[in-house]
Amino acid sequence: MHRIVALMALAALATPGCGYALAGRGSFLPAYIRVVGIPQFVNNTAFFQVEQILTEKLRSEFIGRGRYTVVTEPEGTDAVVTGTVSSITVQPVGFTEQQLASRYQFTLTMNVAFTDARTGQVLWSNSALTFREEYELSTRSNTALEGATFLSQERSSFDRISDDVARTVATAILEAF
Repeated sequence: MHRIVALMALAALATPGCGYALAGRGSFLPAYIRVVGIPQFVNNTAFFQVEQILTEKLRSEFIGRGRYTVVTEPEGTDAVVTGTVSSITVQPVGFTEQQLASRYQFTLTMNVAFTDARTGQVLWSNSALTFREEYELSTRSNTALEGATFLSQERSSFDRISDDVARTVATAILEAF
C-alpha cells in the first residue's frame, strides 16, 4: 500500500504543470524586452486630442504592469507600440418624448502594432481594433442639448472607453490573448 502511495506521489511530482497562470502575470515576449517605446498615436479623425489621451492611458497601463520601462520615443528601445485612430463615430441610440437624442453610442476603431525593435518583427498587431461605449446625455425638459454639455459628456465617455482600450491592448500584447 505504501508503495502505491509513493509511486503516485512520485508521478504527481514528475508530471509537468497544466500551464495555467493568473491573468496579468504571463508574458510571451522575449526576455530581453525591458524598455518599451510608446510614441504618440496618430489621429485620423476630427476628434481633438484623442491620440494624446489614448497614448497616455496605454503608457500608464504598461507602467502599472511593473515589468517594463516605458519611454515616449522609439529610439533606444527593445520594442515599440504604434497606433493610429482610424475612425470615431457618435450615433444616437435613444430619444426623449420630444424626439431629442438622449443616448449615444460612441465607436472607436484603431490600428495597433507591437514591434520588436531589434529584429523589426511585428510581435502583435490588430488593424481593426474596435471599442464601443453607450452614454446617456442629460437634457433639460424640452430644450436641445447645449454644445458644451455634449462635449463634456462625450469626453467622459471617451475617458471610459480609453481605459478599456489601454487595458485590452496591454493585455493582448503582454499575454498573447
